[in-house]
Amino acid sequence: MLNREDAQDVAQEVFVKLYHNLNQYNSDTASLKTWVYRIAINQSLDFLKAKKTKKRFGFITSLFHPDSNEPIHDVAHPGISLEDKEELEELVRIIQSLPEKQQTAIILTKIEDRPQKEVAEIMDLTIKAVESLLQRAKQTIEKKLKDREGF
Repeated sequence: MLNREDAQDVAQEVFVKLYHNLNQYNSDTASLKTWVYRIAINQSLDFLKAKKTKKRFGFITSLFHPDSNEPIHDVAHPGISLEDKEELEELVRIIQSLPEKQQTAIILTKIEDRPQKEVAEIMDLTIKAVESLLQRAKQTIEKKLKDREGF
């Protein structure tokens, strides 16, 4: 989510959904962690779709620093130059423009540092499908960065 309030709303909805659906959890089909992730991602996507419909607002999933819950694109560290901050904000905008599945794959693997096997389980895809999503996302990001640079 792009702001703390939205993240809190979605987190609350996720916990409510977990509570109401706990009896549907099957440890034979997925680990508890994978099941929770899947519910959280689906809830996040549903929230963002609803918000996008209302406000034509862009999509992004949890880009918060784990220690502070501040958005990663809102870097205020004195050692980070303004140019670096602008480049990071541009990267966030590019990630926002990716299709939802590519965004989810990028965020889970590159930002949350999840292994591709776990991402495949969370997204209910094959590992090859996740690799393909990541490859297409990487190509799109590289192209948009090159276009921005004028190369």
